[in-house]
Amino acid sequence: MYCAKRQLWSVLILASTVLSGPLLCAAEIDEAAVLAAMSKEGRLQADIARDSRSRPEAVIPLLHLEPGAKVVDIFGSGGYYSELLASVVGSEGEAWLHNNDGFEAWGINGLTDRFDSRDTGNILRHTRSGTNLDLGTETLDGAIIVMALHDIYVIPKRYNGEKYVPVGRPANANYFLDQIYQALKPGSRFVVVEHAGDAAMDSEEVFDLHRMVESLARSEVESVGFRFAESSDALRNPNDDRSMIVFDSDIKGQTDRFVLSFEKP
Repeated sequence: MYCAKRQLWSVLILASTVLSGPLLCAAEIDEAAVLAAMSKEGRLQADIARDSRSRPEAVIPLLHLEPGAKVVDIFGSGGYYSELLASVVGSEGEAWLHNNDGFEAWGINGLTDRFDSRDTGNILRHTRSGTNLDLGTETLDGAIIVMALHDIYVIPKRYNGEKYVPVGRPANANYFLDQIYQALKPGSRFVVVEHAGDAAMDSEEVFDLHRMVESLARSEVESVGFRFAESSDALRNPNDDRSMIVFDSDIKGQTDRFVLSFEKP
């Protein structure tokens, strides 16, 4: 995809010249490239401990990136995926670690460890407010959001002494997703990793568990113009009955997760 666009641009520029040979393009970033990034010295111990449950070698290739690409890790919190993305796209590429104030606070320990006294290379920290992503128009070759899309749909609640009651409305999901669509170049991928919810439950109850029903995630992303491309079962866990909140110690880090990859036409 990225290679094909560069080829087309080169052909347009050189249409009036004689080409001396075929255009050469770098290979797409595959599982082997991600595994190589995971084996580099100097990675945080917390990242290494997370590898086996997050399996980035199965997730990142779904972005179909090439070295030199620009990619955003949306609500990346402590930057686990951002650092791996920065490594695989190389020094000519760029990984944007996007957060809002809430996600940055959630990942503050990881951010401190990651950026204090370490050379993180080509990671661009990109903190904005609320759901204002400020990613520009057709600036990026890929985007990923990991276990955070559901937060856009959660109804803010507060405990009143007896029960949790709504104190606001969920975010504007269409606005949020459309910003991602607009930021990507045509042919680019958007990957969603999410805690799977039970479709038999009420939607509000599912979101309260910080989960999302797969079919809803797909339809919501497609509604702004994305086209479903492929999926992965790498993070599935049939032992998760999807009834517990994802922070419960009995399921934390072991939830049933779906991975969906979408393409901007």
